[in-house]
Amino acid sequence: MKAMLFAAGLGTRLKPLTDTVPKALVTIGDTTLLEYAIRKLMHHGFNQICINVHHFPDMIIDYLSSNKNFGASVMISDERDLLLDTGGGLKKAAHFFEGHEPFLVYNVDIVSGINLTEMLNYHTAHKPLCTLAVREINSHRYFLFNEKDELCGWRNDKTGEEKISKHAETYTPRGFSGIQMLEPEALKVLPDKKIFSLVEFYLELAKQHTLIGYDHSSDQWSDAGSVIELEKLQKIG
Repeated sequence: MKAMLFAAGLGTRLKPLTDTVPKALVTIGDTTLLEYAIRKLMHHGFNQICINVHHFPDMIIDYLSSNKNFGASVMISDERDLLLDTGGGLKKAAHFFEGHEPFLVYNVDIVSGINLTEMLNYHTAHKPLCTLAVREINSHRYFLFNEKDELCGWRNDKTGEEKISKHAETYTPRGFSGIQMLEPEALKVLPDKKIFSLVEFYLELAKQHTLIGYDHSSDQWSDAGSVIELEKLQKIG
C-alpha cells in the first residue's frame, strides 16, 4: 500500500534544533522522527512511501540512502525550490497515487499509537472520499462533524472564525490528528493552484462529497513538532 509522508516543513516550532537539521531528523532518544514514522507505516503495510522534502533536503535524502530507506520503497518529492504546503505537496506527488487503492497521508512529526490498519478498515467499510483521524483534545481549532460523523466545517475558538461546508442541527468538534486516508478519486478534484493546505481542500470538498471522521481519542497521540511536546516525549523515553 502507498502513503505520503509530509517531511518538507521548516520546523519553526522546533527552533533552534531545526537551524541545523530538518524537522524529520530531530530525534526522540536515538530515533529520528522520520525513522519512527517510516517504521510505523511499514508495520501496517504501507511500504511504498512518497516523502516530500524542502528544508535541508539533501540531509534527508542522504539519511534515507545510508539506512536503505529502512526497508521501504521510497520516492522523494523534491520541493527545495518552493514549499507547497500540504495540499500543494500532495498535488505535486499525485501521480504516485494513481490507481484504485486508498492511500495514507501522515505528518512526520506525529507520534501516535493509532492503529492504521483499523483506520483503513473503517475507511474501507464506510467508503468516503476521505477519512480524517480526529480526537477529543483541548485546542482552539476544530473540524466540525454532524451526527453521522461527516465533515461539516471548521472553527477557531480563539478568533471566532468559522467555515461551514454543510449545515447540521448540531456540530461535534474534534481536533485533527494530521493523519488521513484518501481515495485516488480525490486527486481528480484538487484545486487549480500550486500552494494550498489540505484543510482548505477538505472544507471545500465536503460541500459536495462525503468526508468522515475516525475518532481515536483513546490512543496516545503527540505533535512532536514543537519543543515543549518533544521534551515531553524525551522524558517518556
